Amino acid sequence: MKKLIIALLIIILGVSLFKLGFIINKKVELNRYPYKYSEEVNHYSREYDLDPLFVLSVIKVESNFNPDATSNSGAIGPMQITEETGRDIAKHLGNENFNPKDLYNPEINIEMGCWYLNDLFKEFQNRDLVLAAYNGGRGNVQNWLVDSRYSSNGELINIPFKETQDYVKKVNNDLEVYSRIYSNK
Repeated sequence: MKKLIIALLIIILGVSLFKLGFIINKKVELNRYPYKYSEEVNHYSREYDLDPLFVLSVIKVESNFNPDATSNSGAIGPMQITEETGRDIAKHLGNENFNPKDLYNPEINIEMGCWYLNDLFKEFQNRDLVLAAYNGGRGNVQNWLVDSRYSSNGELINIPFKETQDYVKKVNNDLEVYSRIYSNK
């Protein structure tokens, strides 16, 4: 009888530790993959017909949600928009008073980033191409699609920029994690 009680206690302890590990892992994932700027992300994802988890994945890879992020190439804010791209997007949005410092404002930055992603989807209709264009430049992707070294039958088979290859993989990997964590919410 004593052995049975000890065995049951060990089983209960094991199950409890397993559940505790699962809860801790979930909390770690939620910290590593936050749903930051939820109001802005949800609003502009809806407005520009984007999956909010896709937008979160782009923001995570671009800046890890840092509104003050600035890259060596001058990209600014959560979605890392350059001044030149920001000016172009502002014109499309009817904002004639664009100031590059506005890109540090998460709401403005996320609106512009979502508009730009939507614009890229209109042209490329493919998530990987959109990501490659967002990171490596729209013109580069257009050129790759007509170059047989990089594409076949209009489909990109090889991204010649290592940074862009890695970027597409990272965003897609993060999107998988975001989908696993938040798809039921």
